[in-house]
Amino acid sequence: MGNATNSSTALLTDHYELTMLQAALQSGTAQRRCVFEVFARRLPEGRRYGVVAGTGRLLDALEGFRFGPAELELLERAGLDRATRDAVADYRFSGDIWGYGEGETYVPGSPLLVVEGTFAEAVLLETLILSILNFDSAVAAAASRMTCASSGRPCIEMGSRRAHEQAAVAAARAAYISGFATTSNLEASRRYGVPSAGTSAHAFTLLHDDEEAAFRAQVAALGPGTTLLVDTYDVMRGVRRAVAAAGPSLGAVRLDSGDLITQAKEVRELLDSLGAAQTRILVTSDLDEYALAAMAAAPVDGYGVGTSLVTGSGAPTAGLVYKLTARARSLDDGAPLEPVAKASAGKPSRGGRKWAARRYDESGVARQEAIGLGSDVPAGEPGRPLLRHLVRKGEVIGREPLEAARSRHGESLGELPPHARQLSKGEAALETVYV
Repeated sequence: MGNATNSSTALLTDHYELTMLQAALQSGTAQRRCVFEVFARRLPEGRRYGVVAGTGRLLDALEGFRFGPAELELLERAGLDRATRDAVADYRFSGDIWGYGEGETYVPGSPLLVVEGTFAEAVLLETLILSILNFDSAVAAAASRMTCASSGRPCIEMGSRRAHEQAAVAAARAAYISGFATTSNLEASRRYGVPSAGTSAHAFTLLHDDEEAAFRAQVAALGPGTTLLVDTYDVMRGVRRAVAAAGPSLGAVRLDSGDLITQAKEVRELLDSLGAAQTRILVTSDLDEYALAAMAAAPVDGYGVGTSLVTGSGAPTAGLVYKLTARARSLDDGAPLEPVAKASAGKPSRGGRKWAARRYDESGVARQEAIGLGSDVPAGEPGRPLLRHLVRKGEVIGREPLEAARSRHGESLGELPPHARQLSKGEAALETVYV
């Protein structure tokens, strides 16, 4: 039962999306034109900006959102009536979607994704959209904080063993967008082109009769430029054996336990004394952005980050919501949209179809996220428009290479004020203004 595979993404949703549709079909409102919006009411505790990630994956998933015979059979078993099953049998999203570019930074209230279509079309996408964007954006935000804290040293994503197997692939992609140099996950490399890298684990050392034999075997197989893991037994003895096995051209040594800052200093001194001045020191072991910042002055050349990254470093979801913000006044074609909004205590929303633009001061530093009502940025708006057309009349038009999202993140992060990179608690990097 649980081992079947299917390319359809239509059941990656909540049952209540279909029961809402069933009720809307019966009330005659299912075909009413609507606008849904994805936004964050607030950022996770301690964060000053978020990062949009998952857009490319979402566009792929949207194209697979189809109800075939197997999906329709399940809906029947779940109790959905014939009218509902007939309505989704030929489901093809035919509306429009706009969104912030993948890799873009954002603040509370930013309309990250705007979905316009009939209620029947748009309501079914809520869970799919949020499950992708919430996870990927959480990982991307954590990765961005880590690359900011790494003092320009490369970071390797290596969290596959701490996440669901498919989440691990998505996490590697999101981390790469936010500046991670490589991943250990080969599926992320195959599927998305994320550069992969890997050397050895403690098991390889323990497999051999002694540490020297393990190092010699690895160097023989991978060359002297490999990275040798030197903390299986005694670190300093391991460093001496590593240099003896590979010579002074040894690529790197990896530290994975203990007092990493103190060890890095001692290992650097020893490597230099052994003539291996160019050998790099890589550090792993449950690192997060605070640990990376603490090692800013240590002689470390790169970091491997796993558990903290793939769990959003304490914020496993970006806290994004998908809310109806406008609906047509009637079922007539061309009926004007009117704003609708929640007034729930602690969970309000702002009605209306919105545009968004980023405003800068005279030195080019971003200062405000301007948000206004309407489908287009007004002609006199000085800020940079943020919403891109991703889907037009059901056709995906906004797909782009992953490198474009990676470059966009670097540019977007670079324009934020300096305090955005601080790890201490504080206000959002940009002021949100409604105009």
